[in-house]
Amino acid sequence: MLKTALRNVLAHKARLAMTVLAVCLGVAFVTGTLVFADSSAAAYRAAAARDFADIAVTVTAKEQPPGTGAAGKDGAAQDAVLDDSLVRKLAGVPGVAAVRPAADGSATLNAADGSPLRAGKAWANLAGAYLPDKKGADSRYPLAEGRAPSGAGELLVDSGTAAAGKLKIGDTVTLATDGPVLKKRLVGIVTTTDSRVTAGGTLALFDRATAQRLFASPGHYTSIDLSAASGTDQFTLADRVGAVLPADRAEATSGAARAAQQSTYLDTLTRGHQKMPTIFAAVSLFIGSFLIVNTFTMLVSRRTREIALLRAIGSSRRQVVRSVLCEAALVGLAASAAGFVLGLGIASVLPHLLSTSQDTLPQGPLVIGPLPVVAALGVGVGVTVLAAWLPSRRAAKVAPLEALRSSEQPPSATASRVRGATGLGLLVLGAGLLVALTGAEDASEANLQQALLGCALLVTALIVLAPLLAAPVIRLGERLSGAVGRSGDPAAADRSGGPAAANGRARGSARSRVIARLARENALRDPRRTAATASALLISTALVAGLAVIGTSAGRALDRQAAAGLGADYVIGSRTSTTAVDPAAVRRVAGTDGVRTAVPVADSTLFVGGGVREISGVDPATVDDVLDLDFTSGSLKDLGPGRIALSATAAREQGVRAGGTVTARMGTGRGFERYTVVGVYRDNPTAHDALGARAEVQRHAFSPGSVQRILVRTDDGADPAATADRLRAATGHSPLVQVKDREEIVDEAAGSLGDLLTLMYGLLAIGVVISLLGIVNTLAMSVSERTREIGVLRAVGMDRAGIRRMIRRESVTVAAFGTLLGLAGGLFGAWAVGSLTSGALPGYTLTLPWGTLLLVCLVSLATGAAAAALPARRAAALSPLEAVAEG
Repeated sequence: MLKTALRNVLAHKARLAMTVLAVCLGVAFVTGTLVFADSSAAAYRAAAARDFADIAVTVTAKEQPPGTGAAGKDGAAQDAVLDDSLVRKLAGVPGVAAVRPAADGSATLNAADGSPLRAGKAWANLAGAYLPDKKGADSRYPLAEGRAPSGAGELLVDSGTAAAGKLKIGDTVTLATDGPVLKKRLVGIVTTTDSRVTAGGTLALFDRATAQRLFASPGHYTSIDLSAASGTDQFTLADRVGAVLPADRAEATSGAARAAQQSTYLDTLTRGHQKMPTIFAAVSLFIGSFLIVNTFTMLVSRRTREIALLRAIGSSRRQVVRSVLCEAALVGLAASAAGFVLGLGIASVLPHLLSTSQDTLPQGPLVIGPLPVVAALGVGVGVTVLAAWLPSRRAAKVAPLEALRSSEQPPSATASRVRGATGLGLLVLGAGLLVALTGAEDASEANLQQALLGCALLVTALIVLAPLLAAPVIRLGERLSGAVGRSGDPAAADRSGGPAAANGRARGSARSRVIARLARENALRDPRRTAATASALLISTALVAGLAVIGTSAGRALDRQAAAGLGADYVIGSRTSTTAVDPAAVRRVAGTDGVRTAVPVADSTLFVGGGVREISGVDPATVDDVLDLDFTSGSLKDLGPGRIALSATAAREQGVRAGGTVTARMGTGRGFERYTVVGVYRDNPTAHDALGARAEVQRHAFSPGSVQRILVRTDDGADPAATADRLRAATGHSPLVQVKDREEIVDEAAGSLGDLLTLMYGLLAIGVVISLLGIVNTLAMSVSERTREIGVLRAVGMDRAGIRRMIRRESVTVAAFGTLLGLAGGLFGAWAVGSLTSGALPGYTLTLPWGTLLLVCLVSLATGAAAAALPARRAAALSPLEAVAEG
């Protein structure tokens, strides 16, 4: 039986090639994702190891608990222990080879054209002190051009930052560390291997005194790095250093521990890049499994006589099953090997595809561990063998004599009834689960799980019922298209041209009807084969249509919510809640021409109910001028210390109403306190999840007393472009601050749907590719089965063009069938799941993206037409006499 399996694989290698390609795609995505993840992690570890290669121990100040009095003015007390006296003390510890103090922080720069340079990533916008040694150079930052900074008005940047910002020596650079805008002259360019900078960050370096003033306090540092003498272990050195430090104010960390922390942190930040390829892998394998089932079903059907002969000479059913599964395993091995190689290519290009000017992934050699190899074999062989199991069982159940009498075994009436009952049961169950969600008030985890289960059951039901639906749906489609065609040309019989032209048109019309009928009957000859071929398009169309409807509807709702909840014309805000707007800028904005009202808002975090929420500190007397708040209960009139207002979603999650209380911790507060809820308002993205008194929020903010946003309302008739320019000028063109008008705010509210669109079109592309392979495979084998039939058609007068049109129409019919079922399932699922979205997003209404749905239909039909090209050409090339003789 093994020899038989090998012979069959070699005999049908061309037909199995499509199956190998389909499985290969899924294996490639799985392998590529795993290798990419391992390679990225290794690159991060290598980069972090380089960053701390010569650092054995780092000494930092311990973070003091809030309210202990340790964090004095500007945080000076906390860092007071890290001074020059401690540097000299650490230099005398046995085993210390060198001591390098550091005054590090974060600084965001403007590019030469005034635009923020790689802003929004405080963790990668690094800044610090350039500390030259006795030779006048800082070994950590080798100078590539220029000189070291010698005063408060000078700075250095790294070569990557200079290139990205088009900065050159002598330029005046605008930057901000927190609040006020600073201007420094660029006097030099350095190089660095810091992985945070090379991964898309920036680096700015100042002289010692300036860096201390910006990031620590005069005469103090943020950390002290120690190098170990030869023969001294870093962990031993860390113990020695810890013994001389004030235990309550400073601590020592080994270089290896810091490298591991930085590597883990950077890896966590970019871990989301692995999600999209993983989803594509799962979808491609799921869709590809139908191609495998269809291919082996057709192969088994063609080899029915061969299998019957094997049974007649003594082969058992189990041997027949093993033979087919052995063929599948060989196909899976080939697909695994090809997919693994292709996956390595995907892993090598993913860092380039996913990297942007703002986020550069690390480059390094591919790391191929045992998991990708095992996954490639497991996925490729496993999926192929599992998909081939049903065809093998079906082949083994055919009696030897029955198979010798007939080459084609239609499904029994019992099997059709079982399929119908199973499909109908799944359809009712899936639809019932989805319809039950129409009254859901929120997108809780339980509701989401029910929605996913319902959608999965719905798609499964359509796949199970597809063979039974093929005949009525395809015939109905033919009647409708014929009716539309006839109604669109009522005067065809009256056209000029004489009797000869009329007879020609009549013959052409009759020929077209014959071709259409032959194509339809060929598609319906084996409904199971048609359904399996159409399943790839069914699944991809259902996914894309559902995501498109939900994405469009949610985007429109977000647009309406953002526009309705904002009374201000502009929002000026810092890029993160840990940075602030310059207090002087608040006054300048209020005095800008054309500004009617400028309301400062303080943002912080609210730890409540085991989660983290955003809270905005406002003044109840002025907030109504810039925010349109719709309260369902209570109001802001009682807002004050110990009293907050919650959004409807936050209140529902906490199970509280106006007048109730919640236990929460605000910002950097010392502990949890009880807050009275004075009101509940409909979700408002500008107001965030909660509102508190500005003074109280500022007291617990990351930067006490700071302001993170300014909501601006302008005079009627003010020129938008000129007003925006004046507002940017009022902020000093700070790279930490963004000035957005209402349109930009609305666009940003729906910006999170970008990933959904990427996923949607990616799934469509995968579905199209696998559908193309499936239809080509099916038609090629169908043409081979119908060699005699095609020869007879040629013999009775059908020309090559007619044969090509018949095959092409058959392909388009199959594609249209899968697309129609997919649209039905996707739209129904989107309607039902929309209830969850409407509960979480007030104002959500079902909106059909007609353009996207039309694009899906056109792409699906074009896929059918393209897939028919090669099989149609092959069929048309058959010689009538040779085809009849071969058949």
